[in-house]
Amino acid sequence: MIVRKKDRVVVLGITGKQGTFWTEKMIAYGTNVVAGINPKRAGESHIGVPIFATTAEAAAHVGADVAVMFIPPPMAREAAVSAAEAKVKTLVVLTEHIPAQDVMAIHAAAGKHGTRIVGPNTAGLVTPGEAFVGIMPAFVRSVFAPGRVGVISRSGSLGTLVCLNLTRAGIGQSAFIGIGGDPMLGTTTRDALEALDKDTGTDAIVIVGEIGGAMEEAAAEYAKTMNKPMVAFIAGAAAPPNKKMGHAGAIVTGTAGGYAGKRMALESAGVVVVDTPSQIAAAVAAGLGAGRSGGPIAARRH
Repeated sequence: MIVRKKDRVVVLGITGKQGTFWTEKMIAYGTNVVAGINPKRAGESHIGVPIFATTAEAAAHVGADVAVMFIPPPMAREAAVSAAEAKVKTLVVLTEHIPAQDVMAIHAAAGKHGTRIVGPNTAGLVTPGEAFVGIMPAFVRSVFAPGRVGVISRSGSLGTLVCLNLTRAGIGQSAFIGIGGDPMLGTTTRDALEALDKDTGTDAIVIVGEIGGAMEEAAAEYAKTMNKPMVAFIAGAAAPPNKKMGHAGAIVTGTAGGYAGKRMALESAGVVVVDTPSQIAAAVAAGLGAGRSGGPIAARRH
């Protein structure tokens, strides 16, 4: 799920206003956009990119490692399922407000065909200095800079803020993984944590979580097995119970999915949990300087 410069990217909905704008940004950044999808304009070229009727046709002619969807909710199911059937390795679902039954169908198709879903309601993926897929401002140098700290976030806006603070502190990022704010995500915090743990270009990890669900608790179980230093911020500390806050997944029922439980689980796993996003950069710098067990981090690069 860490996007690379060599990955062949197909854009579903490339000819729309948002699809056009962000595809131009992705290409200018260095992302390997090889095709766009629009059944009504198949055979044409748009912003220098060949257009195909289906993802399967694009995969057959130019290849497709990653697909990204600029598709409205009513048409998201058909587009995503067709991309999975084309055996795209990673499908970045930017679309939010997809009906629950359609999301279930998307995940079922992805499981059947071996496609990794990132999202729904994700801001996308960034590998600073290399490629990005989605709607994150990877091209803004004051926000993203190449480095060795991986960032995982449900929220695109909070993820952007964290990367901005890291860059201002002189700490670059190895990868940004926006897992999305939908209640039924294809990639969890734990999934992203495992990917960054295995990435040889990542020395430390930042987790930007939210109240609601149990993803941070599940990630904490995996974090117990790791040697890389980790810092986390959990949004929603002051949110009242039984009230949805922001993302569809950010709802707390009773004590389940609450701030205190998430913080306790992460801290028990050796993760440094900070109170505000502004504290993340200093905590990461301290972790990189000492490592999780006190030794130099360079000696434990995976």
